Amino acid sequence: MDVTIYHNPACGTSRNTLEMMRAAGIEPTVIEYLQSPPSREELARIISDAGLTVRQVIREKGTLYAELGLDDPKLTDDQLLNAMLKDPILINRPFVVTPLGKRLARPSEVVLDILPDAFKGAFFKDDGEQVLDEEGKRIV
Repeated sequence: MDVTIYHNPACGTSRNTLEMMRAAGIEPTVIEYLQSPPSREELARIISDAGLTVRQVIREKGTLYAELGLDDPKLTDDQLLNAMLKDPILINRPFVVTPLGKRLARPSEVVLDILPDAFKGAFFKDDGEQVLDEEGKRIV
């Protein structure tokens, strides 16, 4: 299965998402988007295909969001995309692209919606939260 994750290794949610994919036997293409951001067209397409708006995927916490005045409702999608491409830390993460769909995996278990049911056992996040039971089934 051809899978890509736009990943930030410093982010726990991103790390958990990557480990869930690996637990399903999938070794994705890992793009560390802070060093290699997607093109404008690619970012806009991923956002749209995930069923989200540009404003929904802009990261506020731990970024220049407030400083840059990005909370201004008059800003257009183009202006927000420009800001995210100029400062990729403003792109929320992780985005995952699979043949089954595209998702912003927040929380990390959202990735399960676009992965095949290939889990063989329990899965726990870094913080100890159990996401999959002993049979590999999602815990609601």
